[in-house]
Amino acid sequence: MAEAATRSSPSSAPGQGRRSHALSLPNLLTYARCVAVPLVAACLFWSDILAGGLWLRWVALALYVAAAITDFFDGYLARVWSQQSAIGRMLDPIADKLLVSTCLLMLASDGTIRGWSLWAAIVILCREILVSGLREFLAELRVSVPVSRLAKWKTTMQLVAVGVLITGQAGEAVLPGVNLIGLILLWISAVLTLYTGYDYFSAGARHLVEDEP
Repeated sequence: MAEAATRSSPSSAPGQGRRSHALSLPNLLTYARCVAVPLVAACLFWSDILAGGLWLRWVALALYVAAAITDFFDGYLARVWSQQSAIGRMLDPIADKLLVSTCLLMLASDGTIRGWSLWAAIVILCREILVSGLREFLAELRVSVPVSRLAKWKTTMQLVAVGVLITGQAGEAVLPGVNLIGLILLWISAVLTLYTGYDYFSAGARHLVEDEP
């Protein structure tokens, strides 16, 4: 722990470094992404409850896009400003998973994702849970699995697919067929999800089958 804190802020004491970086702009962007999750969910929920509430779909999309943009800037600014921190490394992937998973559940509940396309959402959700469990297990062994370039493309495809689907009936009124485009992108991201999930498990497989000392 002391070494990690020293790397985060060489010129300050470990405790001071953690406090200052916890409130850095990159981490604040990550916190904002977490806060956006229930707001997007609320907009999707009330868009179907309120009469004439389709405008809330656009509010949900605006919040979602803003949250997705912070996904790029928090990591970029943390590297450029040398403000990488333990809490940032922990919350960044969690915030992404919370955002995508919550939206998938809300879109399935209102029928935007239905039929066979539900399996694409199930694949994405199951993969995220399994990979998170694998990472937690490997972290106990002090084994890190780096994020591949394809995994980053997978995340981008997921974010775009969910963003298109968020528009729902409001989007169909503006551009007929937009939901079909979103479902196609969702299936593409599901295929990428399976492939990158296989990569993660292949990298960690030998650690899973090792006998206890």
